[in-house]
Amino acid sequence: MKNMPELKLGIVAVSRDCFPMTLSEGRRKAVAAEYGKRGIIYECPVVVESETDMKKALADVNEAGCNALVVYLGNFGPETPETLLAKYFDGPVMFAAAAEETGDNLIQGRGDAYCGMLNASYNLKLRNIKAYIPEYPVGDAEDVAKMIEEFEPIAKAIIGLNNLKIISFGPRPQDFLACNAPIKQLYNLGVEIEENSELDLFEAFNKHAGDERIPAVVKSMEEELGEGNMKPEILPKLAQYEITLLDWVEAHKGSRDYVAIAGKCWPAFQTQFGFVPCYVNSRLTAMGIPVSCEVDIYGALSEFIGTVVSDDTVTLLDINNTVPKDMYNSEIKGKYDYTLQDTFMGFHCGNTASGKLSFCSMKYQLIMARSLPEEVTQGTLEGDIMPGEITFFRLQSTADAKLRGYIAHGEVLPVATRSFGGIGVFAIPEMGRFYRHVLIEGNYPHHGAVAFGHYGKALYEVFKYIGVEVEEIGFNQPKTMLYKTENPFA
Repeated sequence: MKNMPELKLGIVAVSRDCFPMTLSEGRRKAVAAEYGKRGIIYECPVVVESETDMKKALADVNEAGCNALVVYLGNFGPETPETLLAKYFDGPVMFAAAAEETGDNLIQGRGDAYCGMLNASYNLKLRNIKAYIPEYPVGDAEDVAKMIEEFEPIAKAIIGLNNLKIISFGPRPQDFLACNAPIKQLYNLGVEIEENSELDLFEAFNKHAGDERIPAVVKSMEEELGEGNMKPEILPKLAQYEITLLDWVEAHKGSRDYVAIAGKCWPAFQTQFGFVPCYVNSRLTAMGIPVSCEVDIYGALSEFIGTVVSDDTVTLLDINNTVPKDMYNSEIKGKYDYTLQDTFMGFHCGNTASGKLSFCSMKYQLIMARSLPEEVTQGTLEGDIMPGEITFFRLQSTADAKLRGYIAHGEVLPVATRSFGGIGVFAIPEMGRFYRHVLIEGNYPHHGAVAFGHYGKALYEVFKYIGVEVEEIGFNQPKTMLYKTENPFA
């Protein structure tokens, strides 16, 4: 199944009736032509001067199938129609404005959109209308085309959330309140949730015994694992489970186009199913269907957002353990510009997709095997996470149902972990302070989503668009910028 939104952008020019409409129209054409070098955008032929024009433009972009819209102030722009267009359009909207082109044409060719953008923002706030406004929203055709390009992943994430269902199985494990959070904010975001018992899943799994598709899935797993196929005897059960989940998604997505899963993996899962689901979780996530561990509903939500924004596979990891001093001194200090407190290890049992690991092999879950027979803990995908840029982030509801999030840029270092599970040596500038004054002070759980690349700019705008207050978006602040709770004398 295709589990990611496809974007169809439209652009509508607006014009103040005391300015030449041709000015706004010509500038719109120039923006559309410039953006055409990068992607496809539908150019609405209606220039909006009045509410009647707004209705015509709205009907036009809807008929064209647009699911995201750029409202372009080619001149000062009509305050009411342009904001009502954003109000009635069913999808994410961006506002941008035209810069003046030349000093030789500042009489009939002056549009004053720099001024009009201020009134547009004021009117949006008056009407409680959400819209994306770029960091500096005024520019020439090339500038605006670049703004639209940056709007793409933001728009896709908003569309995805408005059409997302999160399917969960089982309550969180006992004595595991860390990933427990009220689901009210999911509904506020437009996300549906279907909560199921793990017994429902177990019944569905048993009904898939002997499914004729199992051999083909086993073959796919064998090809993916290659020499890392250390537990071939468990693959048929894992294939049966994968088919069970995929069938459940198709049967239960209902009115929604996209799905993420928050799955159960312990304490009774291993003894009843006879394996751990980590590898299957990694495979679905690589298919674009994010699966979180330990029924982490907001983890699944975060993974989905990261998948859409990055257009790539993500993972969910514990912010897990410190890097030992001797290891830091021998392999990091002097080679990379990080302090010991900037580093940590991100880990999970084996849910990171093979394409994001430097090497991998199918193993058993060592932690679980300390108290259970090893044979029922098979199914993890172990290996060091591949080095490179990452974004560590999470969207979370607090216990009193307030939405907040954090975003931090960093990297996975090319340092051998010498450990087990899906794991990497992470480095985030000023991580020690971020850990204390964002993660601990903000009462975040230990799970964080990881996107493979630096996507903080888009994620920050997504968080703002969906209603997270800017003071509730934590990030790894530089040394020169104190956190609100940071002791200035420390």
